Amino acid sequence: MVLEICADSVESSVAAQRGGAQRVELCMDLAEGGITPSAGLIARVRARVTIDVFVMIRPRGGDFCYSDDEFDVMREDIRRARGLGADGLVLGVLDEQARVDVPGTQELVALAGPLPVTFHRAIDMTPDPAASLEDVIATGAARVLTSGGAPKASQGLATVARMVESAAGRITVMTGGGISPDNIASAADSTGATEFHASLRTVCPSPVRYHRLGVEMGAMRNREYLRYAVLEEDVRALADALLKIEGRASARSR
Repeated sequence: MVLEICADSVESSVAAQRGGAQRVELCMDLAEGGITPSAGLIARVRARVTIDVFVMIRPRGGDFCYSDDEFDVMREDIRRARGLGADGLVLGVLDEQARVDVPGTQELVALAGPLPVTFHRAIDMTPDPAASLEDVIATGAARVLTSGGAPKASQGLATVARMVESAAGRITVMTGGGISPDNIASAADSTGATEFHASLRTVCPSPVRYHRLGVEMGAMRNREYLRYAVLEEDVRALADALLKIEGRASARSR
């Protein structure tokens, strides 16, 4: 089984590796659900970790329907991520009807090759995520990340299970969205999924002692004095829970 941790910093990526994750999904601006990380961040994470690093390719927050200029940005970001040593890429493109943009995604998947592509939770924004799986398969993506179209994976397990069955080995269905040590066993048992994605973000106070209250750089109140990080011990707890699941599965197969 595979544990992927979403990280937006060098420190969180290192914590993911030390905690036992097999892969990092690297992005920036998790408040927007994750966008393309900078070249400097990709390079530094690649230098610090040996586990797989899958780079998010998303030019902005908001919807997943992109303009021609935004497609050009994504093409260039794919080239740069490949050159910086990415092991895979993460992306998702929808059309104006919120359906999978098969031709557009196919082009990006081809440009990414031979690196594998994960179609991210944009699938959860489609009218019917289970039905949309066939479109994602048609793009050539290697895996899809989904909560089953629910706010949290724990609420969409039945849909994820149908997607795993429908995939029939043609694509990997990775479960994500609020995965924790408390619910990963039920997610595995209910869906048959073998790959899991988690953020595990913890709020950390800023080391800056002086706070200029009332002056804000963005839309989130007091965001300037909050940091978010993945903690090694949280990753280890999730990895240990996954190992127990593997152990039970191995015992049943004997």
